[in-house]
Amino acid sequence: MQITKYEHACLAIEHLGKVLVIDPGCYSSNLSKLENVVAIVITHVHDDHCSEPELEILLKNNPEAKIFGTGEVKTRLKSLETNLVQHGDFFTVGDFTLEFFGDLHAEIHHSIPLVQNCAVMVNSELYYPGDSYTTPDRPVKILACPTSAPWLKISEVMDFLAEIKPEMCFPTHNIHLSETGHQMNNSRVKQVVEANGGKFSYLMTGQTLEI
Repeated sequence: MQITKYEHACLAIEHLGKVLVIDPGCYSSNLSKLENVVAIVITHVHDDHCSEPELEILLKNNPEAKIFGTGEVKTRLKSLETNLVQHGDFFTVGDFTLEFFGDLHAEIHHSIPLVQNCAVMVNSELYYPGDSYTTPDRPVKILACPTSAPWLKISEVMDFLAEIKPEMCFPTHNIHLSETGHQMNNSRVKQVVEANGGKFSYLMTGQTLEI
């Protein structure tokens, strides 16, 4: 399985020649080169995770790709066939298994209504929480860990990591950080991951992790 990081929160996972895309948002680019896409997972409705222009690019080259998203995503993408996902759901698409966890986005501020958010576990190996600190009910081999957001505090990320104790971890949801910010937040993530026996990797845009 190969995991390629795109801008901000978008990932492409290749397995046995097929591709799964997670959260192709408004910051994502170069998606036109992705072929053999069989599934697209959208964890929640915010533009940096769900963007019609990026979906149009993906579907132009991969018209048979199945879309999976929350009820709010399904409502937003009313012109596209979207498979509704909720906590506890399990789907198989080709050689990909998708398990969904949780139901709400992390709080940005008490004045801002919460939106739906479903974390996803891919092939029982890669866990991607979307914009949440939802913990799955099983060990995590690889964690895609958010490191920058209006809702995020690094102390909460560290607690999240300490609870999950992933075997491997790489940062995502991080387009808003400067190089200094990456170094600072990544160092805290790395600290907790390695303290619990895991391995930390920093993927820049376009880089791939092979497992």
